[in-house]
Amino acid sequence: MIGRHHRIGLLGGSFNPAHRGHLHLSFTALRRLDLDEVWWMVSPQNPLKPSAGMAPFAERLEQARRVAAGHRRIRVTDIESRLGSNSYYTADTLKRLTRRFPHWRFVWLMGGDNLVQLPRWDRWTEIFATVPIAVFNRPTYAHQALAGIAAQRFARRRVPELAARRLAETKPPAWVFFHTRLDPTSATQIRSECNKPPRTSLTEQKSKLATIAALPSRPHQHPVRSPEASTILDLVLKTLDDGKAEAIVTIDLSGKTTIADYMVVATGRSARQVGALTEHLEQALSGVIKVSIEGKERGDWVLIDASDVIVHLFRPEIRAYYNLEKMWGAAFPDAELVRQ
Repeated sequence: MIGRHHRIGLLGGSFNPAHRGHLHLSFTALRRLDLDEVWWMVSPQNPLKPSAGMAPFAERLEQARRVAAGHRRIRVTDIESRLGSNSYYTADTLKRLTRRFPHWRFVWLMGGDNLVQLPRWDRWTEIFATVPIAVFNRPTYAHQALAGIAAQRFARRRVPELAARRLAETKPPAWVFFHTRLDPTSATQIRSECNKPPRTSLTEQKSKLATIAALPSRPHQHPVRSPEASTILDLVLKTLDDGKAEAIVTIDLSGKTTIADYMVVATGRSARQVGALTEHLEQALSGVIKVSIEGKERGDWVLIDASDVIVHLFRPEIRAYYNLEKMWGAAFPDAELVRQ
């Protein structure tokens, strides 16, 4: 690439087994961090996990490759076993990677639950000093993770979510915490379900297991939308139209990701108008559903999480720079974009 370093997100772990939660985190990282690829680094053995119940390394590697098959920007690799590390500690792996690929930029990806237990990792402060870190919220972990030892130790090096696209080029220690709602699927839950006595027919079991290896069905396969989603969307679009928002685009995400059913992108002519649109939406939605708002203070880019509808409000030049419609089009080529 000319004028830009190759950016790689590193998702390490046992992958025992790999599942759609890993896919969802990877897609979110590619989009929010402006990455070129995400590497799934299947660990021969996690030092913090017992070997009992751990599938053989070759089996976990092959299963991860099946899950990631067809996603060209996700690479499943056994590189950790080939780097010459006998301990498989993350601190050692990252140092070897940065030495082997000095002109590439790596970002370590982890869930909020791992941020909680990070101080238990060997030489965990060296991990912060070696590469930037992106932490993705998991259900019920946000408060515990941000109040934990690691988050407090490096509180001054935390990067705002809105600046996350430049995290890969930021000198470590640097880290970001994404409040984005992620797929709650866990490997532990999957193993537990697989070990339960069968209660359904073979056909039904295959249908359930298929969800482990893929994102939800495509729109033409009749995706299931939340009954409130269309109501919230209509209210959002009406409020934006009343506030004279410009270039309103609706992206139909149902069946492609668990983030939301719809994403709406709109422009305000100035930070003042973006702020006014934000207040109008907050007032209109507060009586219908609980909303979460980020970026309201600056008015450059405001993100409004209204459960099944995500709204992005931009000033014109900021929207042109980030070009969310193009990013989502690359991640989901058949996503439906409707310009109002």
